[in-house]
Amino acid sequence: MDATLALPVLAGLVAVALLFDFLNGLHDAANSIATIVSTRVLRPRYAVVWAAFFNFIAFLFFGLHVAQTIGTGIVAADVVDPRVVFGALMGAIVWNVVTWRLGIPSSSSHALIGGLVGAGVAKAGGGAIVWAGLAKTGAAIVLSPLTGFLLALLLVLAVSWTFVRSTPLAVDTTFRTLQFVSASLYSLGHGGNDAQKTMGIIAALLYSQGLLGAEFRVPFWVVITCQAAMALGTLFGGWRIVRTMGSRITRLTPMQGFCAEAGGAATLFMATGLGVPVSTTHTITGAIVGVGAARKVSAVRWNVASGIVVAWVVTLPAAALVAAVFYALAGLLG
Repeated sequence: MDATLALPVLAGLVAVALLFDFLNGLHDAANSIATIVSTRVLRPRYAVVWAAFFNFIAFLFFGLHVAQTIGTGIVAADVVDPRVVFGALMGAIVWNVVTWRLGIPSSSSHALIGGLVGAGVAKAGGGAIVWAGLAKTGAAIVLSPLTGFLLALLLVLAVSWTFVRSTPLAVDTTFRTLQFVSASLYSLGHGGNDAQKTMGIIAALLYSQGLLGAEFRVPFWVVITCQAAMALGTLFGGWRIVRTMGSRITRLTPMQGFCAEAGGAATLFMATGLGVPVSTTHTITGAIVGVGAARKVSAVRWNVASGIVVAWVVTLPAAALVAAVFYALAGLLG
């Protein structure tokens, strides 16, 4: 790439990456606020501000292991170039917009990973893929909702046993307060895992152009701008998806909302610590299904949950296909 073209092209691609990050916050805002809104602990306008604040400060609590995985652990670092990044981002953005418009809580994370794979394969074939990293991410597609499901289910059982002698009013009052804590933790986990995916993409782009030296790292300006873009997206919210997540899967009480958020937050904290880019959508959906199933199996609207699962399965290949198309288009235009 000619040096005189590098700066405007790189600046444009960074802007596209931050647009994806913004849309990620917009698309996945429901993950952070659906339960606290559906239980009527907070009104939507206040809930998005609450979630956005904790999205933004998440970098203070987590290392950058997920960014490292995205930057070097899905597609080989020497394959990444501006065209690959452009294709990956457009694949993820297009799929996010489509599913957001349809109110489908698909995974922004896996849309980005699918986009990376699609653009990387379009450039260099199957050899571009880091199979160990992709396998770890693929396993998380199953394990993150399953872990959220089990933790939330166990929390409901433990809380029900602990408060067995309490009146429904006392339980409701207690967990209306505790939901502020669980919602905060979930928003921290969301900001910590999801914003790092865009950080990894931007850092990989800068590294491919020799701007980070010999060692891959994430500059602080990338960290802070990505956290800010995600928080801004969360402020705008995703009300179509809130309805699906907060009420169409199962009806929630404050106690159940607390258990779902706490179980989901614990899952995200573990994944972020291990550097695994998981889907916050998968995680909170599994947790919500878990609290619903703890009440009774029929309390879960399984047709809605199964429709969401179908969207998960389609996301990776759909985003990969769109990314490959945009990679090819970028070559024609360039």
